[in-house]
This record gives sequence, structure tokens and C-alpha cells, in this order.
Amino acid sequence: MLSDLDLPALHEYRSAHQDPPGFDAFWQGTLAQARAAGDGIALTPVATELRTVDVFDAEFPGFGGHPVRGWLRLPRDRGAAPLPAVVQFHGYGSGRGGPYDDLVWASAGFAHLIMDARGQGGAHAGGATADPVGSPPAYPGFLTRGIEDPETYYYRRVFTDAVRAVDAVRTLDAVDARRVAVWGNSQGGGIALAAAGLLPDLAAAFFQAPFLTDVRRAVRITGTAPYNEITGYLAARRASAEAVFRTLDHFDGVAFARRATAPARFSTGLADDICPPSTTFGAYHAHRGPKTIRAWEFNGHEAGGHEDISDALSAFRAAKARGEKER
Repeated sequence: MLSDLDLPALHEYRSAHQDPPGFDAFWQGTLAQARAAGDGIALTPVATELRTVDVFDAEFPGFGGHPVRGWLRLPRDRGAAPLPAVVQFHGYGSGRGGPYDDLVWASAGFAHLIMDARGQGGAHAGGATADPVGSPPAYPGFLTRGIEDPETYYYRRVFTDAVRAVDAVRTLDAVDARRVAVWGNSQGGGIALAAAGLLPDLAAAFFQAPFLTDVRRAVRITGTAPYNEITGYLAARRASAEAVFRTLDHFDGVAFARRATAPARFSTGLADDICPPSTTFGAYHAHRGPKTIRAWEFNGHEAGGHEDISDALSAFRAAKARGEKER
């Protein structure tokens, strides 16, 4: 069942999102403050039974200098040359998981960092990063925390953490700073879009069913979680709609896509009623760099699943080969 427009209409669709005044200055100031709070990444080796991958408990300074956790995985037989890196962001309510999860990237020869979204990880794969910043009243979940002001909004902290994750990976001797890619599914895809729009020199990016994209449209055409947190909030705070959407305009994936130039792959399922496919196409059409998109006719929020991962591996390997040729 189609959840949205059919495929010909999706290729014609263009988002009506308008960037808010001061968007670039807001993010430039936010990132400058975060970078002034500290740099680097601390790694603690983790004992595992793995024979081909080394795992490290990673911690780096994010928004406000707050400690952000993740797992860094490196191929054990990696040689002396610095590696290309993939920075991954996880889905809504999840966390970095355990040391044995997400082994594909390191097994394929990449340095791999998966970042906790602060305060999450209590519902799915475990997280280890607190969010020390409180918020006014919010609908259950994360989506409406501090939502009436861009300065206090929860995703200001998360998106900043994502940029700082890439910054941190680039400081590692084991990583070639010129060959760093980002990817994620759902919330992770939205976070990856933000990172791609805020970092001008990524090697590649992959966005699978990205969340927080073309948000004004998404809120009006789907009633599923997590977008229904916004409608639930506004049902109780009827006078707040203008402030809420003004805030969300500062965090919309379409705005970040308009600033992203890294070679990118997008993926969506035409039956996705969580992140409707038109919202993914809205970001895809806005993206400024080389790009491709896969629309999976009979799939929902999982989009292409493992086939997407295969596509991403091929794309990231091509970026890896380009970087090696340029060295």
C-alpha cells in the first residue's frame, strides 16, 4: 500500500520548506561554541572474543563539552596506512548497542564509529550518554523537548554532537581525515543529513528513510510515531504552533540537504508511514552534490534493508578508492 505519492509524482515533488532567517548564523555560532569547549576522543579497549575487529569504548566532547559515548571499531589487520571512516547514527529511542553489534563496516575495512544520541537508548539497543540539559514540559519522547525555541531544542544538542563525532574521528592516527562518510537510518538518517549539511568536506553520505525531513509536510500526512509527538504536544498547547514550526525549520533535513555537497545515496520505502517517502524525496531533490535515490516499492520504514547496506558499501568503497588514488 502506498503511504504517500506514487513514484512519478515523487520524482516531480519539490519541498515547500523555507529556510528560516539566520539559519547559517545559528549553526555557525552553535558549532563554534561546541568546538571551543574541547577536542579529541578518548578510547578504552574492550575485551571481546572477536578475531578480526578491535572494539573501543569511545568518548568525545559534544554540545557544551558534554561527554558523548560511542563504539569505535577498527579492522585488526589494518596495516600502517590510515583508514577511511564511517560515522553512524542510530534510530529513534535506540543507542549504540553492545560491542558485538554493527560489525559490517570494520569487517569491510573501515574505521567505524557509532554515536549515542544523548539521553536515548532506554527502549531499544542500550545507550550510555546522558543529556544533562533539562527542558520545559514536553510530550513523552524526545521530539518536543525544548521545541519552542531553537536555542533550547533537543536536536540542537544531538546535531552538534554528530558534527563533533566527525571532528573526533578525524583526530585519530588510524583515520584518513579526508575520507570520512556518514550514514544512518530513520532518526540516524536525519542526523546524518544534518552532519552532511554542516560539514563541507565529507567523502560520502547515505540517508536511509531520514527522519526530521520536510517536517511541516510530514506532520500533516502521517499520524504515526514519532511525528505524532508534535501533534500531541500541539493538541495540548494550541497557541504554540507558530513557535514550534519556527524551531523545527532550523532542524529540517531539507535545509541541510541544500548545503550538502558530498556524494550521497538516499533510500525510501513507498509504504513507509513513519517517514513518508515524499519527505525523503524533498531532501533528495534539494541536495546539491552528486546523488542517487532508491525507492523500494513494497517496503516500509526498513526501506531496502540489507540491500541498502550493500549499496552503501559499494558507494563508500568507491569513495575509499578515490581517496587512495589521490594520496
